[in-house]
Amino acid sequence: MNAGFASAHDELSRGVLSISQLNRAVAGMLERSIPLVWVRGEVSNFTAAASGHWYFTLKDGGAAARGVMFRGRAMLVGFTPREGDRIEVRARVSLYEPRGDYQLQVEAMRRAGQGDLFEAFLRLKEKLAAEGLFDAARKREPRTIPAAVGVVTSLQAAALRDVLTALARRAPHVRVVVYPAPVQGEDAGLRLAQAIATANRRAEVDTLLLVRGGGSIEDLWAFNHEGLARAIVASDIPVISGVGHETDFTIADFAADLRAPTPTAAAELACLPREQWHRRLEQAALGIRRAQQRRIERAEQRLDRAAAQLMSPRERLARQRERLAVLARGLGMAWAAQQRDRRIEVELMRRRLAAELPDPVRLSARTAELARQLRQCQAYRLASLQQRLASHAAHLRALGPEQTLARGYAIVRDEHGAIVRQARGLQPGGKLELSLAEGAAQAEVTAVQPERGPL
Repeated sequence: MNAGFASAHDELSRGVLSISQLNRAVAGMLERSIPLVWVRGEVSNFTAAASGHWYFTLKDGGAAARGVMFRGRAMLVGFTPREGDRIEVRARVSLYEPRGDYQLQVEAMRRAGQGDLFEAFLRLKEKLAAEGLFDAARKREPRTIPAAVGVVTSLQAAALRDVLTALARRAPHVRVVVYPAPVQGEDAGLRLAQAIATANRRAEVDTLLLVRGGGSIEDLWAFNHEGLARAIVASDIPVISGVGHETDFTIADFAADLRAPTPTAAAELACLPREQWHRRLEQAALGIRRAQQRRIERAEQRLDRAAAQLMSPRERLARQRERLAVLARGLGMAWAAQQRDRRIEVELMRRRLAAELPDPVRLSARTAELARQLRQCQAYRLASLQQRLASHAAHLRALGPEQTLARGYAIVRDEHGAIVRQARGLQPGGKLELSLAEGAAQAEVTAVQPERGPL
């Protein structure tokens, strides 16, 4: 510790510090130098803030120190300290930097002189909580209107009188069954667990009240018995605990389905007051009457509609005859319309058939007309062809060799019969045949003049 303080002292002496830096450094040295310690003292100036944190002063005959216990730790204490109580706290020494006040940050708290019991209480509470015996999801809601309530307590306990008085005043119609068991002593926890088991075996009540008046931690130690906690959790009947005063907490309180601060409060939580029960009955009866009235009104409406639909047999027959007549008229009109449509359709088909049948007279006249037109066309065509033939014949005659020969020309052939068109192919002494317009002649070539032009 001296070495750490010397090192921190060297760091602080190197420059000028602000108050915030100084307080932060002192807080760090306190937290590093002093471990968690148990401190005993008397409570004064106790304040439970709205946030759930506890603020108080712990003092003895010669000194005092401020203390703070935050909500998460305070919820686990099991009691609320009062002015003048002597307690023991497990705390860490720190400094509240904004004011520079030295304070104790409390981690755990117990009443002075009860350290061993309190430690055992905390160990058992932590063990059972880890097993899930205190889980809210496991707990059941007691019946609000039970037929019978069981009370597990001592026959000589003042808590029994308080419970019976509260139940008689609040719900005199509820039957009460007492399962006696000692609430203090060496085997009291086991006897209480057996009483709960007996109540479950007999199954004659709807809710169990586990109650005892206030006392010291030694007086209430039977309700910190592990077997009792497991019997409460195993109970098929919901259990309401009412042990000690409002600030007293036991393992049975955490295991119970519902915790009451006092035995009287446990009796009040066990059932509704008779007046409230009567009000609920009246409201239910009023709801039933209103529902019945609505059903009667709906039935009356149905009856009125059914009555309106009723009629005498004579009127029903008359209506049926009228409807039958309407249907007959409709059927006759439909039949007539159908016959009319059929006649129109037949006439149309007859006309179409007549139009499609052959007419011999008309066809004969048409054939004669077509034959006349054919003969006329044939005569016209024949005349036209004859005229074209005559024209072509005249043209042919005009272009034929006869007309040329008639104008004084002749066709010259050599001795082989080939037509001679050029003089250069002839030889003197060669024989020629001349074809004239009238007759033919033989000639001999005496001279050839190939360069001489036409006449």
